[in-house]
Amino acid sequence: MELKSEQAIRLRWNGKTEPLLSVICLTYNHAAFIRKTLESFLQQETDFPFEVIVHDDASTDTTATIIADYTARYPSIVKPIYQQQNQFSLGVPFSTRLFARAAGKYIAYCEGDDYWTDPRKLQIQVDFLERNRDYVLTYHDAFVFNSQGIVRSPQFTGKYRKDATALELMRGRPISTLTVCFRNLLQELPPELLRVEVLDICWWSLLGAYGKGKFIAEIEPAAYRVHEGGIFSMRSSKQRIQMTMHAHYCLARYYQRIGNRALHEYFLVQVIGECLSLISPPNKLQALTSVAQNLGLNLLRRLSPRLAKG
Repeated sequence: MELKSEQAIRLRWNGKTEPLLSVICLTYNHAAFIRKTLESFLQQETDFPFEVIVHDDASTDTTATIIADYTARYPSIVKPIYQQQNQFSLGVPFSTRLFARAAGKYIAYCEGDDYWTDPRKLQIQVDFLERNRDYVLTYHDAFVFNSQGIVRSPQFTGKYRKDATALELMRGRPISTLTVCFRNLLQELPPELLRVEVLDICWWSLLGAYGKGKFIAEIEPAAYRVHEGGIFSMRSSKQRIQMTMHAHYCLARYYQRIGNRALHEYFLVQVIGECLSLISPPNKLQALTSVAQNLGLNLLRRLSPRLAKG
């Protein structure tokens, strides 16, 4: 599809200038991919204004130069942020901070090595959210690919290819992050979540307090790229489990602080299961025995006063 000029894009907006939606794009050393990503944003056909906030995390290749080129061509749409020092290495969760900078009522998220394939995507998602106030986010299908071709399509199958209840969202239900469009309600993170790497789990959990999630099958699948520079996709299975476990542990602490016992205990159970999956088979039986003993002791302590009273 031929890329339109900024003037041609703005003609569809009928004189409106205030962004209804903000596209958030984090990028680092994505010179080989970022053009495809930005063009998939600019090819979106909407009757409402949108902005593209591109955060370059001190890339050492030509990513920043490419972003500057698109900024010059689309000055009122593409809004760059250039870091002088890599924020990810400092443990700064900059993605959520960008939500506070976004002018849009809605947020669509896509990192600089992925891209969208359906030019109707944003219009369909925003139209749905505008009509359905009880939903807080929408999402759709994606396919996983690498330099050799498609690895997996669709990205999610079975029970994940359907709507999500508010409780499922609060429990951190898996969603393909590059497909989401959600209400801009997360201006900052709770202190327990400030050092979490797998932030999207936390986003869905926090957004679940505001409503449900809608799976929209009619939107063409987005493209999730797997490559050596991928922050999460190229981690080992053990590392991914550790990162997810840390997110679940931090969510357990958050829900404990705000007094939600059910979610506190739910995430603790997830942490226990992930801990066990990281333990080698010879030590797993010992670990399970230790867990059973601790559970038995805790149960006995809880029952002892009642038994004594009886």
